[in-house]
Amino acid sequence: MIGIAAAVDVAALKDTTLLNMGIFGIFVAVTMVIVLRASRNNKTAADYYAAGRSFTGSQNGTAIAGDYLSAASFLGITGAIAINGYDGFMYSIGFLVAWLVALLLVAELLRNTGKFTMADVLSFRLKQRPVRIAAAISTLAVCFFYLLAQMAGAGSLISLLLGISDWGGQALVIIVVGALMIMYVLIGGMKGTTWVQIIKAILLIAGAAVMTIWVLAIYGFNLSSLLGAAVETANNPAVLNPGLQYGKTETSKIDFMSLGLALVLGTAALPHVLMRFYTVPTAKEARKSVVWSIWLIGLFYLFTLVLGYGAAALVGAETIKGAPGGVNSAAPLLAFYLGGPLLLGFISAVAFATILAVVAGLTITAAASFAHDIYASVISKGKADADTEVKVARRTVVVIGVLAILGGILANGQNVAFLVALAFAVAASANLPTIVYSLFWRKFTTQGAVWSMYGGLGSAIILIIFSPVVSGGATSMIKDANFALFPLSNPGIVSIPLAFFLGWLGTTLDKNREDAAKQAEMEVRSLTGVGAEKAVDH
Repeated sequence: MIGIAAAVDVAALKDTTLLNMGIFGIFVAVTMVIVLRASRNNKTAADYYAAGRSFTGSQNGTAIAGDYLSAASFLGITGAIAINGYDGFMYSIGFLVAWLVALLLVAELLRNTGKFTMADVLSFRLKQRPVRIAAAISTLAVCFFYLLAQMAGAGSLISLLLGISDWGGQALVIIVVGALMIMYVLIGGMKGTTWVQIIKAILLIAGAAVMTIWVLAIYGFNLSSLLGAAVETANNPAVLNPGLQYGKTETSKIDFMSLGLALVLGTAALPHVLMRFYTVPTAKEARKSVVWSIWLIGLFYLFTLVLGYGAAALVGAETIKGAPGGVNSAAPLLAFYLGGPLLLGFISAVAFATILAVVAGLTITAAASFAHDIYASVISKGKADADTEVKVARRTVVVIGVLAILGGILANGQNVAFLVALAFAVAASANLPTIVYSLFWRKFTTQGAVWSMYGGLGSAIILIIFSPVVSGGATSMIKDANFALFPLSNPGIVSIPLAFFLGWLGTTLDKNREDAAKQAEMEVRSLTGVGAEKAVDH
């Protein structure tokens, strides 16, 4: 058995700067060419928002995996497992189980009912204006929290590769990533973004597979030997048991339950993932894309177990914590230990690709929500033509990009898996109850939808603001302040049930009733797909 980790010379990483940046530059150049080619066919709103519904199920399934496997999956979870062992692996389990919940509960039903965005479904049988405004606001909020995580991941990765530890240098990196993201989305729309996500998914899964096989080969393809080495290096058997991060106190146990609830329920309400189902031509292809994505996502999360414990055994938790980028540096440091500068350069380029692809998907989702749900449906009252709507979407991309850059600079240094968990909590609180009620409760009304979305969104954000995430702790965003009135780091256990309750209460107290014919039409279309193709094409 290979025991105590060999020291990884973090300072030596500076010598690989040119190689790392060269590999990343090649990726950016290749994907930019693809985006430019894809942009030639962006003529209508359907082309820009939904890629003209031109992707096959296998292509879309790969793109879904690319969209779903974010910087949190690669950098954050690997780091969480390396530092906290079993408790870190719970992120992988949560993300995977959450994906299954999303597929079984809402994915195909949303595809059959909607056109471009989640708000199309929520407002199908309810009053358009209030529901679309609420859905757009919640979509923008979820996308913003998710963007924070990706931008923080970009800052961590670059700080490791270039040895940049000062705030200004990392802020400059985040600005560059944000600018590239804006270019991708402005030029390529959903089609260009989808191709970037497909390429990134292939590279990410291939890179993770190579590292996984390499680590297992070191230990004779014996997982027990790997786990034993991780224990020996950490000098702590607790890395194999629950409770290293959560479970030490009653508060941390509740926090863990809150995290699990947010992860499992949040995916079914992530607008940027659900929007991917509108890029295929039929419900049959949507189901096919689901099968592809399940296999790819499930396989990758198995890799994270080996990569996390591999980093713990071969690099060591203390080295990881002490490196620029902290917990998020586990995967790049493991790559450097295994294959030196070349593998580090490839893995770093893949991590960059991961960040760029996901932020591009988030940005186009947020832009589509504002342009389609707020501008076209509310401000213009359905009178805006497709060209004007797309112009508004492009301008929105720039605004969202700037906000994401500013937020990313503020969130730099946070564990990206943890930040993504907050995005899941906001999504589960603001969107999931309304989606479930809209699809499955015939009596659900506009008032119930509005109460649920605003109540869930508001409570989640307020609890996050007054939680240890923002102030009162060593890893808080604002380290010098302490207004953490809410003891939990994740608000899901409070905000999600509250949103469900408000949806029920708002409907129960509402004296108005919705159109029964529209309800029947939505029920038939969501369950069978009848009428869905005509609705999305015109």
